Amino acid sequence: MATANTPRQQKASHGQAKEERKHNTLSHSRASITRSISDALVIKAGDIFFLSEADGDVPLEGGHGFGLYYNDCRYLNAYEMRLGKTKPDVLMSNVSQGFKAIFEFTNREADASLTALPLESIGIKLERTLDSSSLSLQDVYSIRNYSAQGQQLTLSLMFRSEFEDIFVIRGLFDSNIGKLQPHSWEDDVLRFLYDGADGYNRCLNVQFSPPPSSKQETSAQFDLKLGPGEQQQIYVSLAVVESQETGKLQPARDQKPVSHTAQVQQAEADIWVAENMHIKSNSVIFNRIIERAFRDLRVLKTSIRGQDFFAAGIPWFATLFGRDSLITALQTLPFNSMIATETLKLLASYQGTKVDAWRDEEPGKILHELRVGELARSGEIPHTPSYATVDATPLFLILVAEYVDWTGDLSLLNELGDSVEKALVWIDEYADVDGDGYADYRSTVDAGLVNQGWKDSGDAIVNVDGTLAIPPISLVEMQGYVYLAKVALSRLYRRTGENQRSDRLIKEAEALRSNFNRDFWLADKSIYALALQSEDKTPVSVVSSNPGHALWAGIADPDKAGRVVKRLMDGDMFSGWGIRTLSDKEEAYNPIGYHLGTVWPHDNSMIATGFRRYGFDDEAQRVFDALLDAVLEFPNNRMPEAFAGFGREGYGMPVRYPVACHPQAWAAGSILYMLIGSLGLRPDPFERKLYIVRPRLPRLVNDLQIDDFRVGSDSVDLRFQRTSNGSIEVIVAKNDGRVEIVTQNAS
Repeated sequence: MATANTPRQQKASHGQAKEERKHNTLSHSRASITRSISDALVIKAGDIFFLSEADGDVPLEGGHGFGLYYNDCRYLNAYEMRLGKTKPDVLMSNVSQGFKAIFEFTNREADASLTALPLESIGIKLERTLDSSSLSLQDVYSIRNYSAQGQQLTLSLMFRSEFEDIFVIRGLFDSNIGKLQPHSWEDDVLRFLYDGADGYNRCLNVQFSPPPSSKQETSAQFDLKLGPGEQQQIYVSLAVVESQETGKLQPARDQKPVSHTAQVQQAEADIWVAENMHIKSNSVIFNRIIERAFRDLRVLKTSIRGQDFFAAGIPWFATLFGRDSLITALQTLPFNSMIATETLKLLASYQGTKVDAWRDEEPGKILHELRVGELARSGEIPHTPSYATVDATPLFLILVAEYVDWTGDLSLLNELGDSVEKALVWIDEYADVDGDGYADYRSTVDAGLVNQGWKDSGDAIVNVDGTLAIPPISLVEMQGYVYLAKVALSRLYRRTGENQRSDRLIKEAEALRSNFNRDFWLADKSIYALALQSEDKTPVSVVSSNPGHALWAGIADPDKAGRVVKRLMDGDMFSGWGIRTLSDKEEAYNPIGYHLGTVWPHDNSMIATGFRRYGFDDEAQRVFDALLDAVLEFPNNRMPEAFAGFGREGYGMPVRYPVACHPQAWAAGSILYMLIGSLGLRPDPFERKLYIVRPRLPRLVNDLQIDDFRVGSDSVDLRFQRTSNGSIEVIVAKNDGRVEIVTQNAS
C-alpha cells in the first residue's frame, strides 16, 4: 500500500507545482499560441477593449485571440452576424477612432433569408462603440433595402462567453479554475455567468432593442420586412459586470446614449492629441504616421488610482509593465512630461519591499508586470505584481534623470528620493547574483530558463550552436542601463550639491565601463557579446541587436562604437526594414521567432539614438527611414509590436508577425523618439538653452514645424527646412526671448 505524503512532502509538491506554473508563464517562446491576429481590428476605451476579424466577427471556431476583454478576462469569445444562413460580404471596415469601428456589408446572391434576395440589394451598416463608463460594447445595425421591391430577411446574432483568463488564452495556463454557469435568457436579455475562484463573479449581459423575433440557445434572430428604400435598426449592448456580488442586469441602451458616448469619447481623444501633437510637415503621409502614433498612445493611456501610464499593448499586455511603460514614457517625454511623472510615481508605489522568490520581489526592485485577473488574484501566477525583470529598475532611474533634464523640475527627484536610493541599493546589493560586478539574473526554475531582459522569451538568449545560455546571465544592455543610470544620477546629485554621492556614482560607472569593454567585446566579430553566462563568464557570442543598446547608454568605447554600427548595418542584421534581433547567419535565427530574428521598432529606435550619440547620423537616418517605409505598409499606418525579419529585397513589403500586439505603446513611441533624435533636439532648462545638434529630416519630409516645444517652463516654435544643397536650415518661428538657441554642426 502506498504511503500518504507527509505535510512536508505535500508542501514541497505544492511549491514545485507553483514553480512549474511560474516557469510556464514566464518562459514561453512567444506572446501567444493562438492563431494570427495580425489583421485584427482593435478598439479600446479605458480598461475595456475588443478585437475582431476584419469583417467584424469574433469566430465561433476557437483557438483565437479575438473578443471582448476586461481586467485580464475575455468576456466574449464568439460573436457572429449572419443574413439568413449566409455571411454577408464586408465592403468596408474602419477604426480611425480608437474606441469605435464602422463596417459596411451587403448580401450575397445566395438564399440568405426567408426569400431569395437579389445580389447586393441589402446594405448593413454596423457602428460599434466601446463605452468605458458603462463597461459595454454597443452595436448599432442599420439595415437598408436598396431594391425597388419589398424584402423579407432574417438577421441572426450568435454569441459565446467562457470568461477565459488572458493566460489561458495565450496558452500559458491549462484552463480556468472557476465555475462556468449555464447561460440563460431572462426576458429578452441573454446572460452569461461565471463564478471566479478569486471570489469575483463575472457576468456578460447581452441586451437587444427591439427584442428578438426568436431566441435560441445563445443566438437571437430578427425577422425584418423592409419596403423599398426602408431602413430598420437593431441595437445590441454587451455589458461587462465584475463584482463580488452576482452581476446585475444593465439597462437597455438606445441610440441617444450610444451617440452621446461616441461624441464625448471622440472629443476627449481629439483634445488629448491636440494638446500633445505639435508636429506638422509638408508630407501628408508623414503627418498621417505621426497622428496615428499619437492616437495609438491615446488608446493605450490607462490609469491606476488616478495616475496615467501607457499600457504595453493589446491584447496580450494591456496592463502596467515596468520596462514597456518606462521606455514609452521616455520616448514621449518631449511631448508629455506628465505621463512620465505619473508613471514614475505609480511604479514607485509598487516598488519591492521584501524578498519573495515566488514573485521575484526584492527590496528596491521595480515591477515587471501587474495583473488583476482570476489567476493572479487566486495566486496561481505571480503577477500581483511580478518583479521578474532586471532592467526596469535602472530604466526607472534613467527616466527620473531624463525627466529632470527635460523639464528642469527637481521636485520629482525630491519626492521620489527614497525610491531612487532603494533602486540604487537594489542594483548594488541584489542585481549582481554572483558578485562579479555585473547585473545579472538566475532562473529559480530547474526545468528551463526564465529570461529577464527585454528579450524575455524562454529561447531568446542563445549560443552560436543554438543551445540556451546558462545562468547566471549578464545581458549586454543591462550593463549599459546601469551605467547610464549612475552617470545621469551623478549629474543630478552634482546639481543638488550632493557632491560626495555624485563622485561615488561616477566612479562606479567608469569602473563598470572599463570592465564591460574588456569582458563583453568580441574582437573577431566586431561587436559586443549578447551576454556573459554561467559561473565562468563565457560570452554568449551570437550577433544580436542588443549591443545597440550599449551605444544608446553610452557605455561603449568610441573606438568600438563605429565597428558595432557597421556590424549592425550589415545585411545579415539590417533587413531593409530595420535591424533584426538576431543575425540571419546564426544557428537559432528564425525570421518569425519572437526574439530570434524579428524586427522590433522600439529596439531600432534605441539603436538609432545610440548611433546618433556616437555621431553616426547617416546610419541612424537609414534606420529611421526604413521603419517609416515599413509603417506605410501596415494597415492604418500603425506600427506593430514586431514584424518578421525577412529581407526587403525578397518580399518588397514587411511580413507581419502573427501574434504581435497592435497598437503597442513603445512601437508607437518609437517614431516620435527617432524624430526628436533625428532633429537633434536637446534642451537645457537650467541654462534656458535649446541645443539643436546636427539636425536631419526624414526622407519623406522637406519642411517640418514643431510648435510649443518645451524648454523647462518656456517654449519655442521651430521650423526645419531642407535646402537645395541638402542641408537643414533651422528657423526659430517663435521665441519669447528667454531661450537661447544653440545650433551645432548643422548639415
